[in-house]
Amino acid sequence: MNASKVTEFTFLGLPHSWPVQLFLFVFVLACYTVALLGNLLIVMIVHADPRLLQSPMYFLLTNLSIIDAGLSNVAVPMMLADLLSCGRTISFGGCMAQLFFLHFFGGSEMLVLTLMAYDRYVAICQPLSYSTTMNRLHCIKLLASCWIGGLVHSATQLVLILRLPFCGPNELDNFFCDVQQVAKLACTNTYITEILVVASSGLLSLFSFVILLISYGVILVTLRGHFNESGRKALSTCSSHLTVVSLIFVPCLFVYLVPFSSSSVDKIASAFYTVVTPALNPIVYTLRNKEMKDTMGRIFGRIVMVSVAAVGVQVVNHSIFISLEAGHTPVRVLLDDIKKIILMGQVMVSSLD
Repeated sequence: MNASKVTEFTFLGLPHSWPVQLFLFVFVLACYTVALLGNLLIVMIVHADPRLLQSPMYFLLTNLSIIDAGLSNVAVPMMLADLLSCGRTISFGGCMAQLFFLHFFGGSEMLVLTLMAYDRYVAICQPLSYSTTMNRLHCIKLLASCWIGGLVHSATQLVLILRLPFCGPNELDNFFCDVQQVAKLACTNTYITEILVVASSGLLSLFSFVILLISYGVILVTLRGHFNESGRKALSTCSSHLTVVSLIFVPCLFVYLVPFSSSSVDKIASAFYTVVTPALNPIVYTLRNKEMKDTMGRIFGRIVMVSVAAVGVQVVNHSIFISLEAGHTPVRVLLDDIKKIILMGQVMVSSLD
């Protein structure tokens, strides 16, 4: 371990113009809100529908949403605070924690996406053995391996940084702490560290991306000529997965595959991966997935029906109270109100259908 003299780091990636900072604050806040609410919505929708919850694909999707929600909380809240308060510093411990959790969630996400590709491959190319191969216990074991893999990956990155000495420079050319920018500030030759980072993060991204492309390539070849309803459904699911894979892996390949390059493209790719991608994933999976949209419609329909019923009960109680005050028999009024509520319910049901 090092004997570091640096106690805090300063971010240089944030703009110094207040109008630009305000614009970025609104944009980042919107992405952060969509990321949290969207991923939480996916988890709630899947758990609200037992049929979806029993499906391995949606079980994996809930884990991906949890990872995205966690990833959006690593650097974005502090970025929002810095944009609003014009602060640009982070403690050494905070920087190391940010670096650790960034790679923990990022590494786990890549492995979960690879597992989702494997799930689609078995479902489409080996449908007879799908229920046996992807049973719940096996899925849990595979998911645990993904989370453990992310933990090992992030611990490796943290050890690579903590063994470096930091004795003076503390300005990071980025919006948050990451391995490349922090390692550049070390008071020693970091060539070996660069190679190890590329071997860990860069090759992990490249290897997973290639495996994913091969898996979906085999799936597309299998689906060729079978574009009936089930084939179109499988193709739509795979296209959603490929969209998310591209949004995640392409920025990571830009950032981690080249040894410690310093360019505006790297900063944009880093910001896109940590800020924008977690917000786009739930949009892609909900808008392009018919089962998710149907389940969401049913859930919202139930909420509306419960609200209508609650209003109806209040109307009936109010009518009975008024009738009693006027000395009228409330039965006829009650029956009329019940008919109105039933009619409202029929209209709501027909609109949902």
